Amino acid sequence: MAFSQEEYSKYYIVQALFKLMGEYDYEKISVTDVTAKAGVGRATFYRYFKRKEDVIIYYFEHYKKEFLYSKRFYPRCKADYVETVIQVLTTFKDHMQPFKLIRKARLEYIYLDYLNKRFSETFKKDYPEKSKYLPFLYAGMLFNVSISWLDNDCDAPVSELAETIVNSIYFE
Repeated sequence: MAFSQEEYSKYYIVQALFKLMGEYDYEKISVTDVTAKAGVGRATFYRYFKRKEDVIIYYFEHYKKEFLYSKRFYPRCKADYVETVIQVLTTFKDHMQPFKLIRKARLEYIYLDYLNKRFSETFKKDYPEKSKYLPFLYAGMLFNVSISWLDNDCDAPVSELAETIVNSIYFE
């Protein structure tokens, strides 16, 4: 599968921002620093992003699409939900280093806002009869559990954590 110039440019910008976040305080990183590290011009950055935070949102969106593409089924029973949560947590753990950099920069709110928005969109489309507050319950739980898990270097086994999450919301 061939990637477009746009996809490569965005990829380089994301990689550059996270590399710089590992070396410097986030607030001291300029767009010029990012573009120099990425090997692209400022115009290229602004063609795709309005601000540095948008790069992080794009990162989340890119991996959400990859995650959804890899899903084989929609959950129908408790075991299916556990499997889905295992996939979510495994993906999170695979991206532990960027999340640690986001945490170090105190940008967790971007992650929480992203989860709130995506859960709300999903519930509105797939579960319109459910309470409008339910997506925020799920998003908040995933946010708090994943951040706490991250702070502990994702030390708890994925399957154990998935069971805990599903057991807290799935009643038979």
